[in-house]
Amino acid sequence: MEYESDVRQLRRYMKGYYGMAMFNEFPMAVMDLSKAEHMSDLELVELAQKNGVDLRKNMI
Repeated sequence: MEYESDVRQLRRYMKGYYGMAMFNEFPMAVMDLSKAEHMSDLELVELAQKNGVDLRKNMI
């Protein structure tokens, strides 16, 4: 299903997003990284929107 692959891609993007933050002097991002790995699809989309991620751009 296209939606599932898009969410998988978004999850990888968000893990990279928090991973970069973690290594750029924001160690608390490790907690957000862990959350992003275990969130439901809907929670992940909401988190991405809250963080200003353009879903149209990142879910191609």
